[in-house]
Amino acid sequence: MTNAAPMHTTQSSQAGSGPTAAQRRAYVPARAVGAFVPKLTRKAFEKYGFSAATLLTEWAAIVGKELAGFTAPERLKWPRGVAIREDVEAGVEGRPGAVLLLRVDPARALDVEYKGRQILERINGYFGYRAIAELRILQAPLAKAAAPKAAPAVLPACEAPELASIADERLRAALGRLKSGLMARAPVA
Repeated sequence: MTNAAPMHTTQSSQAGSGPTAAQRRAYVPARAVGAFVPKLTRKAFEKYGFSAATLLTEWAAIVGKELAGFTAPERLKWPRGVAIREDVEAGVEGRPGAVLLLRVDPARALDVEYKGRQILERINGYFGYRAIAELRILQAPLAKAAAPKAAPAVLPACEAPELASIADERLRAALGRLKSGLMARAPVA
């Protein structure tokens, strides 16, 4: 009579029980590229006072498309070491708001100055607290987004009797388009 110890089977030794530890470590779930943007841009945004990129990325939704067309947030300046006093007006308790430096197209600066209160209300309403206390205007041209290049116009091949003697069809068509382009640029006399 042999005294054999009972065999215990573990889940990892059973067939079809699931991935092994090495397989679980190798698995990396797919993530959208946009999920990495906040972590990658945090340092750059903090340099200009934007602790969250929301004010920049959602600017058109916050102030409206028309106003966003000639304005852009340039920098946020948060007050340093400001003690919260007890003699503040109602609704302004807590951390003091920042100063928003707003880049504005020079031709529209006066209009933006008049709408300053409305812009502050829209921003603070969007965030749900008094994030911005003051608005300062920087009159400077806005950086234009690169316009997509238009596809080159296809010029019809010019009917030229001098090209009829060329045997290569592609060369004849190219020379015809060249002549058409040159004729289109030539000043009319």
